[in-house]
Amino acid sequence: MATPSDEMTKNITWRRFEDGQNKWDDWTDDIFNYDTSHKCPTYVHETPPCQGSCPSGHDVRGWLSIVRGIEKPTGEMSKEEYAFYRATESNPFPSMMGRVCPAPCQDGCNRNAVEDFVGINSIEQYIGDKGLENGFGFEAGKDTGKKIAVIGGGPGGMAAAYQLRRMGHGVTVFEAQPELGGMMRYGIPNYRVPRDKLSAENQRIVDMGVDVKLNTRVGKDVSVEQLENDFDAIIWAVGCWTGRALPVDGWEGTPNCVTGVAYLKAFNEGRMKVTGKKVVCVGGGDTSIDVVSVARRIGTNPAMPGNPEDVVNDNGMDQDEALVGGREPVDATLTSLFTKENMMAAEHEIHDAIHEGVTILDGVMPLEVIKGDDGRATGLKVCDCTMDGMTPVPVEGTERVLEADIIVAAIGQGGDLNGLEDFDNGRGLMDTTNNYQLKDKPNHFAIGDIVRPHLLTTAIGQAWVAAESVDEFLKGEEIKKRPKVDVHHFDLLEKLHEAGLDPAEFDPNAGDQRGTSSANYAVHNYEDRSFAEIIGPDELFLGHFEVTPRHKRPEDVPSADEVLGHFKERMQGLDDETAQQEADRCMSCGLCFECDNCVIYCPQDAVYRVPKAEATTGRYVATDYARCVGCHICHDVCPTGYIQMGLGE
Repeated sequence: MATPSDEMTKNITWRRFEDGQNKWDDWTDDIFNYDTSHKCPTYVHETPPCQGSCPSGHDVRGWLSIVRGIEKPTGEMSKEEYAFYRATESNPFPSMMGRVCPAPCQDGCNRNAVEDFVGINSIEQYIGDKGLENGFGFEAGKDTGKKIAVIGGGPGGMAAAYQLRRMGHGVTVFEAQPELGGMMRYGIPNYRVPRDKLSAENQRIVDMGVDVKLNTRVGKDVSVEQLENDFDAIIWAVGCWTGRALPVDGWEGTPNCVTGVAYLKAFNEGRMKVTGKKVVCVGGGDTSIDVVSVARRIGTNPAMPGNPEDVVNDNGMDQDEALVGGREPVDATLTSLFTKENMMAAEHEIHDAIHEGVTILDGVMPLEVIKGDDGRATGLKVCDCTMDGMTPVPVEGTERVLEADIIVAAIGQGGDLNGLEDFDNGRGLMDTTNNYQLKDKPNHFAIGDIVRPHLLTTAIGQAWVAAESVDEFLKGEEIKKRPKVDVHHFDLLEKLHEAGLDPAEFDPNAGDQRGTSSANYAVHNYEDRSFAEIIGPDELFLGHFEVTPRHKRPEDVPSADEVLGHFKERMQGLDDETAQQEADRCMSCGLCFECDNCVIYCPQDAVYRVPKAEATTGRYVATDYARCVGCHICHDVCPTGYIQMGLGE
């Protein structure tokens, strides 16, 4: 019976070759051809693109494999605990980052070549929340006697403290704000970052023996010279706390023209209860989305004394709680130079903001702040624009004025190095080497936004690199060059050790030792290329994977009519079953996930499962080279690209 034409477009199957591109008509010809190649399978570990795309170098594939039940812990440890410790090798904030990271890992996911990425962020949140529920903690390493000062208690600074304590170094964190958290606390609203979980993830690091000095600004309350006398090394993680001004006429000196950093800080400190009736924000990134989403939630109140910018510009001002009772909805407008599909904000954040009643004007550029007789802004003059690279080009005849009680610029951030002028590179930032060591101050290191404003996870990844650099510096070693693919790699030898399967001691005097396929002093036919290569979808057998829709975590996103006063957490977590189902969509790119294709399809029975007592992740199958004829079928049907024809001539 013929297949209906409409059925042929559904559930598309993927093959290694397109029609007309296959070299042989049948597998028999294929086998006999490759039988003369003299090449046999070897097992090659490569880095998956999710991990290669992650600025913190997360072993994403590893903890997904644990959640799905393929890689199993030894002893009495639960898989939840095992996944937690694997995830926190690189990032001690899985609960937070699972909620707010824009997830470049998901953009890089090879599953996008099948249908849709794996929900990596949702499973990271699941792992982090399980860690908090079960009270999983961290242990410090053996004391080295060395002391490091970390300046800044945000995600970068606390991640550096965590990595340094694991190495056994003493750490003191100096934080200018009243609480730890940095931009996770003062720059992101509480409905995106629940404060109890943020505090718990920070406290878990403090409990490792980290000394914390709050309300202490280095360069003001304590001098750099004092730190240099008291500590063996210093890591600067001070972040960027000044917003960029809008580069248009009328901005400078206008009181109700404020930055997104200041606006969100006033809200996150609990000081700003209501805002202006008409809020216009210029941006396009996640910060601008937060500004307009906050404005829609807190609303306005006609009884508000003074002006809406007063609480933003005065760090000591706290609006009366009574204003909450009579608040009314506000008009919140976001303008972006780029169209929605090219905005820097995450796609779901843009969608959520529109659902909440925010007006987004994309492809629009600001021209001038319009002011009244009292010197305050009454509106923002804008026009449509096209983009020539990163330069907006105005469209003539499209000028108009957006009425505004308060105008917010969320177009970038800069450093505040008052009292630290010797460290300023002239742009309000610090210059470092690739290992985050200051170029002219060898015992000083810097990470995070103060080096280059970027993602929270970027600061966390830099903290790991800087901690290793500090450790090498304190040992008097040369700070090593980082690998091409600088991530937390799966280590087969470490995995074998964990499973009690360490290779035997090598005896160089044991006689003829040519060939190691049966010798247990070597890990035979295995090659680790993860330090140099990221595996792409063209190296996978995509036909193995069925189209499986993503299991999305529920979100509490209010409508425009419900948003006023709505501060419930947005991202809801996955349950155990759904988390496992979503993790099971991972294609384990670059590492075996025990599908048995190579064993089933090998015509010579040359590929076999390693005996269970000797098997572990990465050593599930092996090859009997006395049987192998080099037909390449195992390579062709390996879904993950782990088998490559590398042995022989």
